Amino acid sequence: MPERILIVEDEPSLAESVAYALQREGFVTETAADGPSALDCFEAQPPDLVLLDLMLPGLSGWQLFTALRKRKAVPVIMLTARGEEADRVAGLEMGADDYVVKPFSMRELVARVRAVLRRAAAAAGEVEADSVLEAAGVHLDLSRREAEVAGRRVSLTPKEFDLLAYLMRHRGRVRSREQILAAVWGQDQYLDERTVDVHIRWLRKKIEEDPATPSRLLTVRGIGYKFAEA
Repeated sequence: MPERILIVEDEPSLAESVAYALQREGFVTETAADGPSALDCFEAQPPDLVLLDLMLPGLSGWQLFTALRKRKAVPVIMLTARGEEADRVAGLEMGADDYVVKPFSMRELVARVRAVLRRAAAAAGEVEADSVLEAAGVHLDLSRREAEVAGRRVSLTPKEFDLLAYLMRHRGRVRSREQILAAVWGQDQYLDERTVDVHIRWLRKKIEEDPATPSRLLTVRGIGYKFAEA
C-alpha cells in the first residue's frame, strides 16, 4: 500500500504544491490547515508521516507535535520559515525526525520524506526482531517505548530513549559521537557533536545511581561512549 502523508500547513498554495509533489512520487496525502483539523485527521487514520508547519494559527505547531506524539509515535518532519540553529535543535531534541526550513525545493522535501520513512521502517524491523533490551539493571521495552531502571519506571524523551536503545544494542562496544549522531539523529542532520554529550548527561541523571561516577553509560576518552557489558 502507498504510504500516507499528513500535511499540516495553513498556506493553501504551499499545501497544494507539497501534496502534488508527493502524489507524483506515489504517496497518498491529506492536508489540514490548523491544529484541531490535523488532530481529527490523525485520529481518523494515523498517517505514516506528518509534515508539520510550526507557525500555525491557534494551536501552535509545537503544541500539536506534543499532542500527536501522545497518540502515536509517527515520524514528523517540521516545516518552518525560522532557520535559526536554536529552533532546529529544539525541534530535533523534542523528538522530531527532521527539520526543513522554508523556502525549500520539492525535490529536497521528497528526498527527506523518503529518508525518514526508511529510518522508521528500519527501526520498526529492529523492534520486531528484538523487542526488549535488558542489561545492567536497565529494561527497555521497544514496542511500548517504556524504560525501567532497577524495577523503577523512568520517563525518557524520544531522543533519550533512542540513544539509550542504540547504545544498549551495542553494549560493550565504543560508539563515536559521529556514529551516534548518524544512527539516532540521522545521516542528514547537521548537528554539533555536543548534542550527544548533552543527551548523555541528561540520560545519566535518569538512569545512574550517581551521575558523577556512571556505571552504565561510560565515557571512552577521545572516542565516544559505550553501555556497560554487565
